[in-house]
Amino acid sequence: MASELRRVERALISVSDKTGLVDFARALAALGIELVSTGGTSKALTEAGLAVRDVSDLTGFPELMDGRLKTLHPKVHGGLLAIRENPEHEAAMLAHNIAPIDLLVVNLYPFEATIAKGAPFADCIENIDIGGPAMIRAASKNFNDVTVVIEPEDYAAILAELQGQNGATSLELRRKLAQKAFARTATYDATISNWFAKEIGETTPTYRAFGGRLIEALRYGENPHQAAAFYALPQGRAGVTTARQVQGKALSYNNVNDTDAAFELVAEFDPSKQAAVAIIKHANPCGVAEAASLKEAYLLALRCDPVSAFGGIIALNRKLDAAAAAEIVKIFTEVIIAPDADEEAIALVAAKKNLRLLLTGGLPDPRAETLTFRPVAGGFLVQGRDSAIVDEMEPRVVTKRAPTEAEWRDLKFAFRVAKHVKSNAIVYAKDGATVGIGAGQMSRVDSSRIAAMKAEEAARAAGLPESLAIGSAVASDAFFPFPDGLLAAAAAGATAVIQPGGSVRDNEVIAAADEAGLAMVLTGVRHFRH
Repeated sequence: MASELRRVERALISVSDKTGLVDFARALAALGIELVSTGGTSKALTEAGLAVRDVSDLTGFPELMDGRLKTLHPKVHGGLLAIRENPEHEAAMLAHNIAPIDLLVVNLYPFEATIAKGAPFADCIENIDIGGPAMIRAASKNFNDVTVVIEPEDYAAILAELQGQNGATSLELRRKLAQKAFARTATYDATISNWFAKEIGETTPTYRAFGGRLIEALRYGENPHQAAAFYALPQGRAGVTTARQVQGKALSYNNVNDTDAAFELVAEFDPSKQAAVAIIKHANPCGVAEAASLKEAYLLALRCDPVSAFGGIIALNRKLDAAAAAEIVKIFTEVIIAPDADEEAIALVAAKKNLRLLLTGGLPDPRAETLTFRPVAGGFLVQGRDSAIVDEMEPRVVTKRAPTEAEWRDLKFAFRVAKHVKSNAIVYAKDGATVGIGAGQMSRVDSSRIAAMKAEEAARAAGLPESLAIGSAVASDAFFPFPDGLLAAAAAGATAVIQPGGSVRDNEVIAAADEAGLAMVLTGVRHFRH
Protein backbone atom coordinates (compact mmCIF):
# COMPACT_ATOMS: atom_id res chain seq x y z
CA MET A 1 0.00 0.00 0.00
CA ALA A 2 1.19 3.52 -0.76
CA SER A 3 0.69 4.61 2.86
CA GLU A 4 3.22 1.98 3.97
CA LEU A 5 5.98 3.48 1.81
CA ARG A 6 8.43 5.83 3.49
CA ARG A 7 10.70 8.10 1.50
CA VAL A 8 14.32 8.31 2.57
CA GLU A 9 15.69 11.83 2.60
CA ARG A 10 18.49 11.50 5.12
CA ALA A 11 20.79 8.55 5.94
CA LEU A 12 23.13 8.20 8.90
CA ILE A 13 26.01 5.86 8.06
CA SER A 14 28.53 4.63 10.65
CA VAL A 15 30.16 1.28 9.91
CA SER A 16 33.22 -0.70 10.94
CA ASP A 17 32.81 -3.11 8.01
CA LYS A 18 33.30 -0.95 4.94
CA THR A 19 32.62 -3.68 2.39
CA GLY A 20 30.61 -2.15 -0.46
CA LEU A 21 30.26 1.10 1.47
CA VAL A 22 31.31 3.59 -1.20
CA ASP A 23 29.16 2.07 -3.96
CA PHE A 24 26.15 1.94 -1.66
CA ALA A 25 26.59 5.52 -0.46
CA ARG A 26 27.12 6.73 -4.03
CA ALA A 27 23.83 5.11 -5.05
CA LEU A 28 22.07 6.79 -2.12
CA ALA A 29 23.50 10.17 -3.09
CA ALA A 30 22.34 9.66 -6.67
CA LEU A 31 18.81 9.38 -5.30
CA GLY A 32 19.20 12.75 -3.62
CA ILE A 33 19.58 11.32 -0.12
CA GLU A 34 21.65 13.42 2.31
CA LEU A 35 24.54 11.51 3.84
CA VAL A 36 25.47 11.99 7.51
CA SER A 37 28.41 10.07 8.90
CA THR A 38 31.02 9.67 11.64
CA GLY A 39 34.76 9.24 12.00
CA GLY A 40 36.37 6.71 9.69
CA THR A 41 33.20 6.20 7.70
CA SER A 42 32.98 9.92 6.97
CA LYS A 43 36.62 9.97 5.92
CA ALA A 44 36.16 7.02 3.54
CA LEU A 45 33.14 8.63 1.87
CA THR A 46 34.78 12.03 1.61
CA GLU A 47 37.89 10.51 0.03
CA ALA A 48 35.57 8.85 -2.50
CA GLY A 49 34.37 12.31 -3.51
CA LEU A 50 30.96 12.17 -1.83
CA ALA A 51 29.36 15.07 0.00
CA VAL A 52 29.02 14.03 3.63
CA ARG A 53 27.69 15.91 6.62
CA ASP A 54 29.56 15.12 9.82
CA VAL A 55 27.42 13.93 12.73
CA SER A 56 28.93 16.64 14.94
CA ASP A 57 27.48 19.21 12.54
CA LEU A 58 24.08 17.54 12.92
CA THR A 59 24.25 17.49 16.72
CA GLY A 60 26.23 20.66 17.27
CA PHE A 61 28.40 18.64 19.64
CA PRO A 62 31.94 17.33 18.99
CA GLU A 63 33.07 13.73 19.30
CA LEU A 64 34.54 13.16 22.77
CA MET A 65 36.47 10.59 24.77
CA ASP A 66 38.31 8.93 21.90
CA GLY A 67 35.06 8.52 19.96
CA ARG A 68 33.15 6.90 22.82
CA LEU A 69 30.69 9.79 22.66
CA LYS A 70 29.51 10.87 19.23
CA THR A 71 26.01 9.57 18.39
CA LEU A 72 24.52 9.40 21.89
CA HIS A 73 22.67 12.68 21.41
CA PRO A 74 18.98 13.76 21.29
CA LYS A 75 19.38 15.06 17.74
CA VAL A 76 20.43 11.58 16.61
CA HIS A 77 18.00 9.54 18.67
CA GLY A 78 15.22 12.06 18.21
CA GLY A 79 15.70 11.82 14.46
CA LEU A 80 15.42 8.05 14.68
CA LEU A 81 12.62 7.71 17.24
CA ALA A 82 10.27 10.47 16.15
CA ILE A 83 6.97 9.14 14.82
CA ARG A 84 6.23 10.91 11.57
CA GLU A 85 2.81 12.52 11.33
CA ASN A 86 2.54 12.56 15.13
CA PRO A 87 1.78 16.21 15.98
CA GLU A 88 3.52 16.16 19.38
CA HIS A 89 6.65 14.55 17.92
CA GLU A 90 6.65 16.97 15.01
CA ALA A 91 6.35 19.91 17.40
CA ALA A 92 9.24 18.63 19.52
CA MET A 93 11.42 18.18 16.44
CA LEU A 94 10.62 21.70 15.28
CA ALA A 95 11.20 23.23 18.72
CA HIS A 96 14.59 21.54 19.18
CA ASN A 97 15.75 21.63 15.58
CA ILE A 98 15.81 17.83 15.23
CA ALA A 99 16.05 16.57 11.66
CA PRO A 100 14.50 13.18 10.83
CA ILE A 101 16.83 10.29 10.00
CA ASP A 102 15.08 7.90 7.63
CA LEU A 103 17.82 5.35 6.98
CA LEU A 104 20.32 4.06 9.54
CA VAL A 105 23.33 2.11 8.26
CA VAL A 106 25.32 0.77 11.20
CA ASN A 107 27.38 -2.29 11.94
CA LEU A 108 28.97 -2.87 15.28
CA TYR A 109 32.52 -2.68 16.57
CA PRO A 110 34.17 -6.06 15.86
CA PHE A 111 33.96 -7.41 19.41
CA GLU A 112 33.60 -11.04 18.30
CA ALA A 113 36.69 -10.82 16.07
CA THR A 114 38.63 -9.10 18.84
CA ILE A 115 38.06 -11.83 21.42
CA ALA A 116 38.54 -14.55 18.80
CA LYS A 117 42.12 -13.41 18.24
CA GLY A 118 42.81 -13.42 21.99
CA ALA A 119 43.23 -9.66 22.39
CA PRO A 120 44.05 -8.24 25.84
CA PHE A 121 41.16 -7.55 28.20
CA ALA A 122 41.38 -3.77 27.78
CA ASP A 123 41.27 -4.03 23.97
CA CYS A 124 38.19 -6.25 24.18
CA ILE A 125 36.44 -3.71 26.39
CA GLU A 126 37.21 -0.89 23.94
CA ASN A 127 35.62 -2.94 21.18
CA ILE A 128 32.27 -3.07 22.96
CA ASP A 129 29.98 -0.85 20.90
CA ILE A 130 27.57 1.39 22.81
CA GLY A 131 26.31 4.01 20.37
CA GLY A 132 25.78 1.48 17.57
CA PRO A 133 23.39 -0.84 19.45
CA ALA A 134 21.54 2.18 20.87
CA MET A 135 20.93 3.60 17.39
CA ILE A 136 20.04 0.22 15.94
CA ARG A 137 17.45 -0.41 18.63
CA ALA A 138 15.99 3.08 18.26
CA ALA A 139 15.64 2.74 14.49
CA SER A 140 14.27 -0.79 14.79
CA LYS A 141 11.63 0.28 17.31
CA ASN A 142 10.51 2.96 14.88
CA PHE A 143 10.35 0.60 11.88
CA ASN A 144 7.14 2.22 10.67
CA ASP A 145 9.20 5.23 9.63
CA VAL A 146 12.89 4.23 9.66
CA THR A 147 14.85 1.66 7.68
CA VAL A 148 17.75 0.03 9.54
CA VAL A 149 20.64 -1.79 7.85
CA ILE A 150 23.18 -3.72 9.91
CA GLU A 151 25.37 -5.42 7.32
CA PRO A 152 26.51 -5.02 3.70
CA GLU A 153 24.60 -8.06 2.44
CA ASP A 154 21.36 -6.04 2.76
CA TYR A 155 22.54 -3.11 0.64
CA ALA A 156 21.22 -4.61 -2.59
CA ALA A 157 17.70 -5.14 -1.21
CA ILE A 158 17.59 -1.56 0.09
CA LEU A 159 18.72 -0.09 -3.22
CA ALA A 160 16.28 -2.23 -5.19
CA GLU A 161 13.37 -0.76 -3.26
CA LEU A 162 14.68 2.80 -3.23
CA GLN A 163 15.33 2.78 -6.96
CA GLY A 164 12.06 1.06 -7.79
CA GLN A 165 9.81 3.05 -5.48
CA ASN A 166 10.90 6.64 -6.01
CA GLY A 167 13.29 6.69 -3.06
CA ALA A 168 11.00 4.85 -0.63
CA THR A 169 11.08 1.56 1.28
CA SER A 170 8.18 -0.76 2.09
CA LEU A 171 6.83 -1.58 5.53
CA GLU A 172 7.44 -5.28 4.83
CA LEU A 173 11.15 -4.70 4.28
CA ARG A 174 11.48 -2.36 7.26
CA ARG A 175 9.88 -4.93 9.56
CA LYS A 176 12.13 -7.70 8.27
CA LEU A 177 15.24 -5.56 8.76
CA ALA A 178 14.10 -4.46 12.24
CA GLN A 179 13.69 -8.06 13.38
CA LYS A 180 17.15 -8.89 12.07
CA ALA A 181 18.61 -5.84 13.80
CA PHE A 182 17.13 -6.71 17.20
CA ALA A 183 18.48 -10.25 16.85
CA ARG A 184 21.90 -8.88 15.95
CA THR A 185 22.17 -6.69 19.04
CA ALA A 186 20.88 -9.56 21.19
CA THR A 187 23.56 -11.88 19.80
CA TYR A 188 26.20 -9.19 20.28
CA ASP A 189 25.21 -8.62 23.90
CA ALA A 190 25.06 -12.37 24.57
CA THR A 191 28.62 -12.75 23.30
CA ILE A 192 29.83 -9.90 25.50
CA SER A 193 28.08 -11.19 28.62
CA ASN A 194 29.35 -14.75 28.18
CA TRP A 195 32.89 -13.55 27.53
CA PHE A 196 32.73 -11.28 30.57
CA ALA A 197 31.42 -14.10 32.78
CA LYS A 198 34.32 -16.31 31.72
CA GLU A 199 36.85 -13.54 32.30
CA ILE A 200 35.71 -13.00 35.88
CA GLY A 201 35.21 -16.69 36.63
CA GLU A 202 31.42 -16.49 36.94
CA THR A 203 30.06 -19.93 36.06
CA THR A 204 26.43 -19.33 37.01
CA PRO A 205 25.52 -15.76 36.04
CA THR A 206 22.01 -14.60 36.96
CA TYR A 207 21.15 -14.15 33.30
CA ARG A 208 22.49 -16.29 30.46
CA ALA A 209 21.89 -15.76 26.77
CA PHE A 210 23.14 -17.34 23.55
CA GLY A 211 22.90 -16.07 20.02
CA GLY A 212 24.07 -17.15 16.60
CA ARG A 213 24.06 -16.30 12.92
CA LEU A 214 22.11 -18.35 10.40
CA ILE A 215 24.24 -20.69 8.31
CA GLU A 216 21.30 -22.15 6.44
CA ALA A 217 17.64 -22.99 6.75
CA LEU A 218 17.15 -26.75 6.80
CA ARG A 219 14.36 -28.66 5.08
CA TYR A 220 13.21 -29.99 8.44
CA GLY A 221 14.49 -31.17 11.81
CA GLU A 222 14.88 -34.66 13.20
CA ASN A 223 11.52 -35.47 11.59
CA PRO A 224 9.68 -33.93 8.60
CA HIS A 225 7.07 -32.19 10.77
CA GLN A 226 9.74 -30.20 12.67
CA ALA A 227 11.05 -26.88 11.37
CA ALA A 228 14.82 -26.39 11.69
CA ALA A 229 17.75 -24.13 10.89
CA PHE A 230 21.53 -24.25 11.44
CA TYR A 231 23.29 -21.40 13.26
CA ALA A 232 26.88 -20.57 14.13
CA LEU A 233 27.90 -19.08 17.45
CA PRO A 234 30.08 -15.96 17.28
CA GLN A 235 33.04 -17.84 18.81
CA GLY A 236 32.79 -21.06 16.85
CA ARG A 237 35.32 -23.91 16.84
CA ALA A 238 36.58 -25.63 13.73
CA GLY A 239 34.00 -28.11 12.56
CA VAL A 240 30.69 -28.28 10.76
CA THR A 241 30.01 -24.57 11.33
CA THR A 242 33.29 -23.55 9.67
CA ALA A 243 33.34 -26.22 6.98
CA ARG A 244 33.39 -25.61 3.25
CA GLN A 245 31.06 -28.04 1.51
CA VAL A 246 32.90 -29.18 -1.59
CA GLN A 247 30.08 -31.26 -3.00
CA GLY A 248 26.94 -33.23 -2.26
CA LYS A 249 23.36 -32.58 -1.23
CA ALA A 250 22.43 -29.98 1.35
CA LEU A 251 23.02 -31.12 4.91
CA SER A 252 20.02 -32.21 6.96
CA TYR A 253 19.48 -31.58 10.68
CA ASN A 254 20.53 -35.15 11.47
CA ASN A 255 23.55 -34.87 9.17
CA VAL A 256 24.79 -31.81 11.05
CA ASN A 257 24.25 -33.41 14.44
CA ASP A 258 25.98 -36.67 13.50
CA THR A 259 28.82 -34.97 11.65
CA ASP A 260 29.55 -32.79 14.63
CA ALA A 261 29.66 -35.85 16.89
CA ALA A 262 32.04 -37.60 14.49
CA PHE A 263 34.42 -34.67 14.16
CA GLU A 264 34.53 -33.99 17.90
CA LEU A 265 35.47 -37.64 18.45
CA VAL A 266 38.19 -37.84 15.82
CA ALA A 267 39.70 -34.57 17.10
CA GLU A 268 40.68 -36.48 20.26
CA PHE A 269 43.43 -38.13 18.21
CA ASP A 270 46.57 -36.12 17.53
CA PRO A 271 47.14 -36.16 13.73
CA SER A 272 50.89 -35.72 14.21
CA LYS A 273 51.04 -39.12 15.89
CA GLN A 274 48.57 -41.35 14.05
CA ALA A 275 45.87 -41.14 11.42
CA ALA A 276 42.42 -41.64 12.93
CA VAL A 277 38.97 -42.35 11.52
CA ALA A 278 35.59 -42.34 13.25
CA ILE A 279 32.41 -43.74 11.70
CA ILE A 280 29.22 -42.40 13.30
CA LYS A 281 25.58 -43.43 13.11
CA HIS A 282 22.87 -41.61 15.06
CA ALA A 283 25.51 -39.63 17.00
CA ASN A 284 27.17 -42.82 18.28
CA PRO A 285 30.41 -44.31 16.94
CA CYS A 286 30.07 -47.67 15.26
CA GLY A 287 33.80 -47.88 14.59
CA VAL A 288 36.93 -45.90 15.50
CA ALA A 289 40.56 -46.67 14.77
CA GLU A 290 44.00 -45.12 14.54
CA ALA A 291 46.82 -46.37 12.32
CA ALA A 292 49.76 -45.27 10.21
CA SER A 293 47.51 -44.29 7.31
CA LEU A 294 43.92 -43.12 6.89
CA LYS A 295 43.16 -46.09 4.66
CA GLU A 296 44.31 -48.57 7.31
CA ALA A 297 42.46 -46.68 10.06
CA TYR A 298 39.27 -46.60 7.98
CA LEU A 299 39.34 -50.34 7.27
CA LEU A 300 39.88 -51.11 10.96
CA ALA A 301 37.04 -48.78 11.97
CA LEU A 302 34.77 -50.32 9.34
CA ARG A 303 35.56 -53.84 10.57
CA CYS A 304 34.06 -53.05 13.99
CA ASP A 305 30.50 -52.78 12.67
CA PRO A 306 30.24 -52.87 8.86
CA VAL A 307 26.44 -53.17 8.94
CA SER A 308 25.88 -49.99 10.98
CA ALA A 309 28.51 -48.11 8.97
CA PHE A 310 26.23 -48.18 5.91
CA GLY A 311 24.81 -44.67 5.51
CA GLY A 312 27.07 -43.31 8.23
CA ILE A 313 29.25 -40.26 8.77
CA ILE A 314 33.01 -40.55 8.40
CA ALA A 315 35.39 -38.17 10.17
CA LEU A 316 39.14 -38.00 9.59
CA ASN A 317 41.82 -36.25 11.61
CA ARG A 318 44.12 -35.77 8.60
CA LYS A 319 43.91 -34.56 5.01
CA LEU A 320 41.82 -36.99 2.99
CA ASP A 321 44.02 -38.79 0.47
CA ALA A 322 43.16 -40.86 -2.58
CA ALA A 323 43.87 -44.23 -0.94
CA ALA A 324 41.40 -43.58 1.85
CA ALA A 325 38.84 -41.98 -0.47
CA ALA A 326 38.90 -45.01 -2.77
CA GLU A 327 37.92 -47.26 0.15
CA ILE A 328 35.32 -44.94 1.63
CA VAL A 329 33.33 -44.60 -1.60
CA LYS A 330 32.87 -48.36 -1.86
CA ILE A 331 29.85 -48.22 0.47
CA PHE A 332 27.04 -45.71 0.84
CA THR A 333 28.13 -42.86 3.09
CA GLU A 334 26.23 -39.67 3.94
CA VAL A 335 29.09 -37.30 4.87
CA ILE A 336 32.88 -37.18 4.92
CA ILE A 337 34.42 -34.47 7.10
CA ALA A 338 38.14 -33.77 7.23
CA PRO A 339 40.53 -30.87 7.77
CA ASP A 340 41.40 -30.96 4.05
CA ALA A 341 41.56 -33.21 0.98
CA ASP A 342 43.92 -33.58 -1.95
CA GLU A 343 42.70 -33.12 -5.51
CA GLU A 344 42.77 -36.82 -6.37
CA ALA A 345 40.65 -37.63 -3.32
CA ILE A 346 38.17 -34.89 -4.22
CA ALA A 347 37.89 -36.32 -7.73
CA LEU A 348 37.17 -39.82 -6.37
CA VAL A 349 34.48 -38.52 -4.04
CA ALA A 350 32.97 -36.48 -6.89
CA ALA A 351 31.88 -39.73 -8.54
CA LYS A 352 29.30 -40.02 -5.75
CA LYS A 353 27.34 -36.84 -6.46
CA ASN A 354 25.13 -37.02 -3.35
CA LEU A 355 27.99 -37.70 -0.93
CA ARG A 356 28.71 -34.57 1.08
CA LEU A 357 32.39 -33.66 1.49
CA LEU A 358 33.14 -31.08 4.18
CA LEU A 359 36.59 -29.52 4.64
CA THR A 360 37.09 -27.57 7.84
CA GLY A 361 40.64 -26.23 7.64
CA GLY A 362 41.47 -27.62 11.07
CA LEU A 363 40.38 -29.73 14.03
CA PRO A 364 38.44 -28.51 17.06
CA ASP A 365 40.54 -28.36 20.22
CA PRO A 366 39.29 -31.18 22.48
CA ARG A 367 40.55 -29.22 25.49
CA ALA A 368 38.48 -26.12 24.68
CA GLU A 369 36.44 -24.98 27.67
CA THR A 370 33.30 -23.88 25.86
CA LEU A 371 29.68 -24.08 26.99
CA THR A 372 27.00 -26.50 25.91
CA PHE A 373 23.28 -25.95 26.34
CA ARG A 374 20.09 -27.87 25.78
CA PRO A 375 16.43 -27.01 26.30
CA VAL A 376 14.13 -28.31 29.00
CA ALA A 377 10.47 -27.39 29.43
CA GLY A 378 10.43 -23.68 30.18
CA GLY A 379 14.20 -23.24 30.28
CA PHE A 380 17.57 -24.67 29.40
CA LEU A 381 20.58 -26.35 30.97
CA VAL A 382 24.10 -24.98 30.58
CA GLN A 383 27.38 -26.72 31.33
CA GLY A 384 31.01 -26.66 30.36
CA ARG A 385 31.74 -29.20 27.62
CA ASP A 386 33.57 -32.37 28.62
CA SER A 387 37.15 -31.30 27.94
CA ALA A 388 38.83 -33.98 30.07
CA ILE A 389 41.58 -35.82 28.19
CA VAL A 390 42.62 -39.32 29.19
CA ASP A 391 46.28 -38.61 28.40
CA GLU A 392 46.23 -35.93 31.09
CA MET A 393 44.67 -38.19 33.73
CA GLU A 394 46.56 -40.38 36.19
CA PRO A 395 44.82 -43.77 36.11
CA ARG A 396 45.41 -45.84 39.23
CA VAL A 397 46.02 -49.59 39.07
CA VAL A 398 43.75 -51.28 41.64
CA THR A 399 44.15 -54.97 40.74
CA LYS A 400 46.92 -57.42 41.55
CA ARG A 401 47.94 -57.44 37.90
CA ALA A 402 48.96 -54.21 36.19
CA PRO A 403 48.21 -53.71 32.49
CA THR A 404 50.88 -54.58 29.95
CA GLU A 405 52.22 -51.81 27.73
CA ALA A 406 49.92 -52.91 24.88
CA GLU A 407 46.94 -53.03 27.25
CA TRP A 408 47.72 -49.51 28.49
CA ARG A 409 47.60 -48.21 24.92
CA ASP A 410 44.27 -49.89 24.25
CA LEU A 411 42.80 -48.82 27.59
CA LYS A 412 43.50 -45.17 26.88
CA PHE A 413 42.23 -45.52 23.34
CA ALA A 414 39.00 -47.15 24.53
CA PHE A 415 38.41 -44.52 27.23
CA ARG A 416 38.97 -41.75 24.68
CA VAL A 417 36.25 -43.26 22.50
CA ALA A 418 33.90 -43.98 25.42
CA LYS A 419 33.78 -40.24 26.12
CA HIS A 420 31.84 -39.88 22.85
CA VAL A 421 29.47 -42.84 23.25
CA LYS A 422 26.00 -42.29 24.70
CA SER A 423 25.62 -43.59 28.26
CA ASN A 424 25.65 -46.26 29.42
CA ALA A 425 28.77 -46.78 27.32
CA ILE A 426 31.05 -49.80 26.99
CA VAL A 427 33.88 -49.88 24.44
CA TYR A 428 36.09 -52.88 23.59
CA ALA A 429 39.34 -52.02 21.81
CA LYS A 430 42.35 -53.91 20.55
CA ASP A 431 45.46 -52.74 18.70
CA GLY A 432 44.22 -49.16 18.36
CA ALA A 433 40.75 -49.99 17.04
CA THR A 434 37.31 -50.52 18.49
CA VAL A 435 36.12 -54.10 18.22
CA GLY A 436 32.77 -53.75 19.99
CA ILE A 437 30.67 -50.81 21.21
CA GLY A 438 27.60 -50.87 23.47
CA ALA A 439 25.76 -47.55 23.67
CA GLY A 440 22.80 -45.88 25.30
CA GLN A 441 21.46 -48.78 27.32
CA MET A 442 19.53 -48.49 30.58
CA SER A 443 21.92 -50.91 32.33
CA ARG A 444 25.67 -51.13 32.03
CA VAL A 445 25.64 -54.90 31.86
CA ASP A 446 23.39 -54.73 28.78
CA SER A 447 25.85 -52.32 27.11
CA SER A 448 28.65 -54.75 27.92
CA ARG A 449 26.75 -57.68 26.43
CA ILE A 450 25.78 -55.71 23.30
CA ALA A 451 29.40 -54.67 22.76
CA ALA A 452 30.48 -58.31 23.11
CA MET A 453 27.78 -59.37 20.63
CA LYS A 454 28.99 -56.72 18.18
CA ALA A 455 32.54 -58.07 18.51
CA GLU A 456 31.33 -61.57 17.66
CA GLU A 457 29.32 -60.34 14.67
CA ALA A 458 32.31 -58.33 13.40
CA ALA A 459 34.48 -61.44 13.59
CA ARG A 460 31.98 -63.45 11.57
CA ALA A 461 31.73 -60.70 8.97
CA ALA A 462 35.52 -60.69 8.68
CA GLY A 463 35.67 -64.50 8.40
CA LEU A 464 37.57 -64.86 11.67
CA PRO A 465 37.18 -67.91 13.94
CA GLU A 466 36.82 -66.09 17.28
CA SER A 467 35.38 -62.87 18.66
CA LEU A 468 37.35 -59.69 18.10
CA ALA A 469 36.95 -59.02 21.83
CA ILE A 470 39.38 -61.81 22.70
CA GLY A 471 42.42 -60.11 24.25
CA SER A 472 40.81 -56.68 24.16
CA ALA A 473 40.77 -53.80 26.64
CA VAL A 474 37.38 -52.48 27.76
CA ALA A 475 36.36 -48.99 28.84
CA SER A 476 33.30 -47.97 30.80
CA ASP A 477 32.22 -44.33 30.83
CA ALA A 478 31.11 -44.61 34.49
CA PHE A 479 31.71 -46.99 37.38
CA PHE A 480 30.42 -50.55 37.45
CA PRO A 481 27.71 -50.55 40.15
CA PHE A 482 27.97 -54.35 40.37
CA PRO A 483 30.55 -56.89 39.17
CA ASP A 484 28.15 -58.26 36.52
CA GLY A 485 29.08 -55.77 33.78
CA LEU A 486 32.77 -56.37 34.35
CA LEU A 487 32.30 -60.14 34.37
CA ALA A 488 30.38 -59.92 31.09
CA ALA A 489 33.43 -58.19 29.62
CA ALA A 490 35.73 -60.89 31.00
CA ALA A 491 33.47 -63.57 29.54
CA ALA A 492 33.71 -61.83 26.18
CA GLY A 493 37.51 -62.13 26.31
CA ALA A 494 38.63 -58.73 27.62
CA THR A 495 41.84 -58.80 29.64
CA ALA A 496 42.01 -55.24 30.97
CA VAL A 497 39.49 -52.64 32.16
CA ILE A 498 39.48 -48.86 32.54
CA GLN A 499 36.69 -47.12 34.42
CA PRO A 500 36.22 -44.08 36.67
CA GLY A 501 35.57 -45.94 39.92
CA GLY A 502 33.62 -44.38 42.76
CA SER A 503 30.98 -47.04 43.42
CA VAL A 504 30.17 -48.11 46.96
CA ARG A 505 30.89 -51.61 45.63
CA ASP A 506 34.30 -50.80 44.13
CA ASN A 507 35.92 -53.41 46.41
CA GLU A 508 33.56 -56.11 45.13
CA VAL A 509 34.27 -55.11 41.52
CA ILE A 510 38.05 -55.09 42.14
CA ALA A 511 37.85 -58.52 43.80
CA ALA A 512 35.89 -59.85 40.81
CA ALA A 513 38.52 -58.44 38.45
CA ASP A 514 41.29 -60.12 40.41
CA GLU A 515 39.46 -63.42 40.43
CA ALA A 516 39.01 -63.19 36.65
CA GLY A 517 42.69 -62.30 36.15
CA LEU A 518 41.90 -58.86 34.76
CA ALA A 519 44.07 -55.79 35.04
CA MET A 520 41.95 -52.79 36.05
CA VAL A 521 42.68 -49.08 36.41
CA LEU A 522 40.51 -46.26 37.77
CA THR A 523 40.62 -42.79 36.26
CA GLY A 524 38.54 -40.88 38.81
CA VAL A 525 36.94 -39.08 35.84
CA ARG A 526 33.49 -39.92 34.49
CA HIS A 527 32.36 -39.39 30.89
CA PHE A 528 28.55 -39.47 31.00
CA ARG A 529 27.03 -38.42 27.68
CA HIS A 530 23.26 -38.23 27.61
